[in-house]
Amino acid sequence: MSLPQLPLSGITVVSLEQAVAAPYATRQLADLGARVIKVERPGEGDFARRYDTTVHGHSSYFVWLNRSKESLTLDLKDPRGRDILHQLLDGADVFVQNLAPGATGRLGLGTDALTRRHPRVVPCTISGYGTSGPWADRKSYDLLVQCQTGLVSLTGTPGEPARVGISVADIAAGMYAYSGVLTALFTRATTGRVHPVEVSLFEALAEWMGQPANYTRYGGTQPPRLGTQHATIAPYGAFTAADGGDVLLSVQNEREWAALCDRFLGRPELTSDPRFATGSDRVAHREEINAVVAERVARSDAMEVLKDLEDIGIACAGVNDVTAFLDHPVLAARDRWREVAVPGATVRALLPPADLVGVPARMDPVPAVGEHTDAILGELGRSGADIASLRADAVV
Repeated sequence: MSLPQLPLSGITVVSLEQAVAAPYATRQLADLGARVIKVERPGEGDFARRYDTTVHGHSSYFVWLNRSKESLTLDLKDPRGRDILHQLLDGADVFVQNLAPGATGRLGLGTDALTRRHPRVVPCTISGYGTSGPWADRKSYDLLVQCQTGLVSLTGTPGEPARVGISVADIAAGMYAYSGVLTALFTRATTGRVHPVEVSLFEALAEWMGQPANYTRYGGTQPPRLGTQHATIAPYGAFTAADGGDVLLSVQNEREWAALCDRFLGRPELTSDPRFATGSDRVAHREEINAVVAERVARSDAMEVLKDLEDIGIACAGVNDVTAFLDHPVLAARDRWREVAVPGATVRALLPPADLVGVPARMDPVPAVGEHTDAILGELGRSGADIASLRADAVV
């Protein structure tokens, strides 16, 4: 029985990508069946390959972001390398790039030049702060953008701010680039018009800052840093049980507050206490509430607390470390892990989170640097002697 065709089968993406944001966008296109040709520097490739060596000698970032792609090495400073790229683009549908500011323009690959030469190709540019404006020429990295958007000022404890522990700005930009490219492909298919896509890390994360921005602009002060506590909901946070385990609980409405007071805290009179009458009142008197909850949680082991809270319908969870996450029963029971090949080994990787019923997940290998160069050049009609000459001159 033949497998169903993947949704983006027949779509070719050429990507001048590095680090996280663009590779995350294109990996998701590859997940859906697009052919993604990753153009890398001869020899060294994407610098994210060397972020660490923890996954069988490979970078944990690179393994996560680059499965199901083909790697082609090209020196784009050499006219022969640029000619090969344009030959690829003649048959491509999407061009994604997140090079340093101005780099594609210097190579003649800016959006205007690209659309003139390849009018069917959807160009997608991922930048730090946009391609116009006073910061267009600035390099940016994830933590810089976390700082510039104010996210770091919201994260951490009252005494110390902290970065978010994952590359949240890169991930946000990659998600918007992915959805933007899908939208542009749909528009091209339905109207024939090609709309270039532009996403910046700063503006992607700025969108995710919408709630604290509203809170600060119209409330006069920004939300405080509260560790696992929530700035605008109480009780909401982690509390330590008798066995040392941490339990996070969240009360979202009056019904849950009443259930917590009556059936968990054993303090039904708190529901009529004017200090705790509304959500805003409870936030204003957070310390008093937290003291009561902390005392009750400290009387039982973590698993007992979790069971009691679940029985009365209060959202709760243990506070996992990454090892516990890897062994999470939901991932195991829902069969979310797959084996993916990397050069010289295999690794476990999670299925893409969006399940399309009846469509199998694509979980193809992570490529070595330049692994597909000869095959791709052969598709373009290059002879063995030509390829050998290009390789001898370090063009590929």
